[in-house]
Amino acid sequence: MTTRPRLATLAVASMLGLAACSGGGGSSDPAPPPPPPLDPQVRISGASPFAPGCDQVAPNGTLYVNSEVEPQVAVNPANPNHLVAAWQQDRWSSGAARGLRSAVSFDGGRTWATSSATFSRCTGGNAANGGDYERASDPWVAIGPDGTAYQIAISVSGVSQTLNSSGAVLVARSGDGGVTWETPVAVIRDVGLPFNDKESMTADYTDARFAYAVWDRLEGALGPTLFSRTTDSGRTWEAARVIYDPGPSRQTLNNQVVVLPDGTLVCAFTTFVFAGQSVVSTTLMAIRSTDKGVTWSAPIVISSVQSRGATDPQSGAAIRDGATLGSIAAGRNGQIAIAWQDARFSGGQRDGIALSRSLDGGLTWTAPVQVNRVPAVQAFLPAVHIRNDGTIGVSYFDFRSNTPDPSILTDYWLVQTTDGVTWRESRIAATFDYATAPNARGLFLGDYMGLVSSGTTFVPVYATTTGDLMNRTDVFATLQSTVGASAAAAASAAFRSGPAADPMVPTPALAKAFSDAAARVIERRRGIGQADATTR
Repeated sequence: MTTRPRLATLAVASMLGLAACSGGGGSSDPAPPPPPPLDPQVRISGASPFAPGCDQVAPNGTLYVNSEVEPQVAVNPANPNHLVAAWQQDRWSSGAARGLRSAVSFDGGRTWATSSATFSRCTGGNAANGGDYERASDPWVAIGPDGTAYQIAISVSGVSQTLNSSGAVLVARSGDGGVTWETPVAVIRDVGLPFNDKESMTADYTDARFAYAVWDRLEGALGPTLFSRTTDSGRTWEAARVIYDPGPSRQTLNNQVVVLPDGTLVCAFTTFVFAGQSVVSTTLMAIRSTDKGVTWSAPIVISSVQSRGATDPQSGAAIRDGATLGSIAAGRNGQIAIAWQDARFSGGQRDGIALSRSLDGGLTWTAPVQVNRVPAVQAFLPAVHIRNDGTIGVSYFDFRSNTPDPSILTDYWLVQTTDGVTWRESRIAATFDYATAPNARGLFLGDYMGLVSSGTTFVPVYATTTGDLMNRTDVFATLQSTVGASAAAAASAAFRSGPAADPMVPTPALAKAFSDAAARVIERRRGIGQADATTR
């Protein structure tokens, strides 16, 4: 089933200054100058199109109707005006959403037309088309150089990782660039205990025939990386297979593939090592393939991860963020960048945004540097992208505008660099209250946000709260064409990244904080559909 496209109109956001900096730490550093005004902002999502009871099961958890979270976006490598985005529509507190929605733009993100693939019952999934699932999650999109669009999802019924559950990784193809979607293909289906999780999709811009799907598959104490590919532009997919097995009492998560100019694939992921119920180490790693995914190298360590996770600055309650998960991008110049949350820069007090780069195809990586401008406040949920001209952009949320009242005032930023040392900052979205986000085992806007570019314009696609409890969140795109309204404003927003930092040697208390943050990330991925009262 394909819904009729709906065009979103362009809305230019109000011109805002920077609120007083508080709520994030005790640094005496002077407050940075006010950032430049907002660039044009587009609301992509709207009211829920789903009918009550469309999932055909009794409610289990709190349903946040009209809420949209966890967006992802892709750009056509041959046409920078062609963008496709996807997000979770109507998030459940107990995991996943009633369905996924998508949108396509052919004018660089100024207007969008919405549609859906049949990944769940609420978007038209049924036994005949393979989408007969109660919920869907983890949207990801890609576009090949021939304009073929791809959308991937995990689809689930029942309580995941129980004998009566079922799940699949489904891929939908669009021959018209994302306006309509063909019947999804299952790259893997399971019934019972195995759980396929945190999938992503990458189209090969060096060869339109190829696209790649990668995810982790949990079964007991095992959590290897699985991989499937198409060699005919998405018409068929190869059988799923393991490309990296971390061994017993270990698992991977957040697998993502990038393509280098010579066609080499680099798959990055987080590896967790367990001792009983505790996470004893968290490491960003990568594997490489020089034959389009047929064979893969031994793992390469990118960096350890020492993340506490974001928390409410007043209450200390955990916010559901992307702690321990990385965002990776590759540029046409062969450079690779990966960003993640890390507390090493503050002596373990709070997470900042870490960035590491590789200039040799992922074989070696630089020591991480901190790239969020205000280190005295928490920064979280980074996304990274490299424009075709080599400019690196990193988007993230922080709490520099927060005040002592019960709200959690939050800003969304873009920093960009041409040399990896000097950065310029601009505001993506107006200050909003994170406290009104859907509560899905923690206040939740997503484990990731989207970031691409259209020519020299960065296009973040992201979720923020609206202030309306009947429509808690929406998905937006901002056309980040400048870093300020004037050259003077741009110059005032310049700063240098912090020095490279080695991992800390943590105290026992700090080691437990890092372990607990990693455990929360893993636990929140499991038990989709389980009643709220019996889960974290």
